[in-house]
Amino acid sequence: MIQDMKKRNPGLAFVDTRMSSTYSLRRQEIVEDEPPVSELMVRWLALFTERQQISMEFTRLVSMDLSKSFYGGLGGHLLKLLQLFRSKRFEGMTEMSAILESLDKDASNQRKRTAILQALPWYLRENPSKFLKLCEPTDRKDVIKGMTIGILAVVEDVKEPTLPAIYSDVVLVMEEHAVLRKLGDVPNAFMNLMGLLYTLNMNYPKDLRYTFEVIQRLFMGIGIESCTARVHTLKNKLLS
Repeated sequence: MIQDMKKRNPGLAFVDTRMSSTYSLRRQEIVEDEPPVSELMVRWLALFTERQQISMEFTRLVSMDLSKSFYGGLGGHLLKLLQLFRSKRFEGMTEMSAILESLDKDASNQRKRTAILQALPWYLRENPSKFLKLCEPTDRKDVIKGMTIGILAVVEDVKEPTLPAIYSDVVLVMEEHAVLRKLGDVPNAFMNLMGLLYTLNMNYPKDLRYTFEVIQRLFMGIGIESCTARVHTLKNKLLS
């Protein structure tokens, strides 16, 4: 299968069949051996080159559709979260204000989703600066160094607004490796990251434990009955 994936136009039906038939073996390797990401990228190349394989593996694990659960939950809470973010409590928070001011210049649904995901950590009193980074193309390699798990948004000019209109690239980084490129936008990067974290049996970033708990429990509905106190408070506000 590795050789098949290296072909310019791999046989996707073959890859789907092989990935399905080797699922138990793959889970055993990932859970028991805990191999580094660099090794997994060689051993199970399809997980990092074919986006549909991330979704399929996620479905095998939790019997849910990755895209529908992520975007459905995010979209369902979009307006209420924006209302909460605009409350007086955050008027003096520079990071929150910058995101909302940038959104006001172009409030498309796509930019609203991006704003929610970028502002959510600040709302939960977490700092995403080590996780979500903005850089110019020439600085990409330097910025990736030291990133354990994160999203790298590449733009032509880092002086652009907090919510750039166009990205040169959006990259998922794990253990200092660019594991997925050309993701298009920040929400798509978050969705694929959730799929990979489940697929690779990896923990959420410690600095953003509540942010990812919200995504998992409140957006995607996985384990919604077991929220921490901080996330439970947000859950009640969203339902009020």
